[in-house]
Amino acid sequence: MISAPKDPVPVFPLPGMVLFPYVMLPLHIFELRYRTMVREALSGERSIAMALLKPGWECDYHGSPEFFRLGCLARIDEVEWLPNDCYNLKVAGLTRVRFERVVQEFPYRSARVRVLQQDPYLEDDPLVQIEKRALLDSFQRLREAQAHGAPSKAAPFNDEMPYEALVNALCVGVDGAPEQKLDLLSLDSVIERGRRIREITEEHLKRHVPPPPPTEGGEQN
Repeated sequence: MISAPKDPVPVFPLPGMVLFPYVMLPLHIFELRYRTMVREALSGERSIAMALLKPGWECDYHGSPEFFRLGCLARIDEVEWLPNDCYNLKVAGLTRVRFERVVQEFPYRSARVRVLQQDPYLEDDPLVQIEKRALLDSFQRLREAQAHGAPSKAAPFNDEMPYEALVNALCVGVDGAPEQKLDLLSLDSVIERGRRIREITEEHLKRHVPPPPPTEGGEQN
């Protein structure tokens, strides 16, 4: 169980990106305010909080556009400093958080956050194992349909992955609106989130796999 940070956490809001716990995300940092954020985070606990910008962010991007209050606490795991003073990072999602109060606006925003706990479950629960196999099967069929018979370049997923890590990785990778992914992140039950992402996967699969031809006598002339 991850406890809430005692100090305010730097907020990195992005349009179109929702991070989940147990997922690794590459980031390219080029704006001056966020380069400052990275340097100061690296001198401390290496923590930042990923947030999703609300619609209309374009009108105030260089100011303080609003972001949704649900986000993901992340740790900076890898850092590459570039000759132009920018950074390539890899951040690891840690836990869901609720942004309680913004306490700093300049040069970047910092906020106090509250950790949101997931409903407990057992990895070896037969129900979890059934849901896990069904999710893997749906994703594999979708990947094969999207590849049209060619070898897939997508990252492999297998039974050895913890259920929450599998579910959250698929939530990040699936095609869909960012608000839809934020709805998935808001679910306290990992099992319910897994069912939802499986339903979304099945919907995508229907669009990639043509319906079977009608059987003889199935249509009237």
